[in-house]
Amino acid sequence: MCFCLSMRSKKNLTSEVKSQMGPLYFFGAPGSFYEKLFPNNSLHFVHSSYSLQFLSKAPEGIENNKGHIYWAKTSPPNVLKAYLEQYKADLSFFLKCRAEELVEGGRLVVTLIGEDPVYKDCGFIWEIMSMALNDMVKEGIIKEEKVNTFNIPLYYPSLDEVKTEIDTQGSFEINYLETSQVNFAELDNWDGSDFTSKKPESLKDGGYNMENSFRAIAEPMLTGHFGESVTKEAFNRFLKYLADNMPKDKRLKLANITMSLTRKAF
Repeated sequence: MCFCLSMRSKKNLTSEVKSQMGPLYFFGAPGSFYEKLFPNNSLHFVHSSYSLQFLSKAPEGIENNKGHIYWAKTSPPNVLKAYLEQYKADLSFFLKCRAEELVEGGRLVVTLIGEDPVYKDCGFIWEIMSMALNDMVKEGIIKEEKVNTFNIPLYYPSLDEVKTEIDTQGSFEINYLETSQVNFAELDNWDGSDFTSKKPESLKDGGYNMENSFRAIAEPMLTGHFGESVTKEAFNRFLKYLADNMPKDKRLKLANITMSLTRKAF
């Protein structure tokens, strides 16, 4: 699908950028970012935001990851290895595809969720959902096999893992590669500076806000495997377990990995 940017939108964008702009158009390219989407040497800039923590598929050979839907501290050692190997293969192919599409000197800017070396909060959230699903197994609502055959196609890499794969793949020069932390729950971003009396209604329930954020990511995957009714009940239980198990002494955070890469000459 291809369509022109409206004159009003272009005028607004020009005023924000405050520079001369040539013709603009949007293009929707069907397909996965883990494949080539554009012709060789056709792009000058690519931006990927919160996508590359998702894998192209769940790792193979992790049938023994029973009772979990993601790798956990109690998962067998081969599970983490399989997740890492799948992530390395996916990231390498992503870089290869973007390098072919970009012109020499083109820029690739990426933000993704990475591993928190201290708290590993993202894994904590998936374990809460595992608790909800396993309780439904005990009550006979879903079969144990259904949980054991479901593994989230997701991996939160460390900064070193990302850097190693960029260097190994070899198509890009690293201009910038850093980590930063952001609060998972909207409530934790509120410092009271904009409100003189009380917290706004939308920020009162941190667990509810976190559940909604998590639902946007997890619900499509859960529904596809378990069905709509099971997924609805799982989220009802997830919210309760989240309130009971959320650490009280710290704010849950996400570790952002941000990188700016330049395509080398081939």
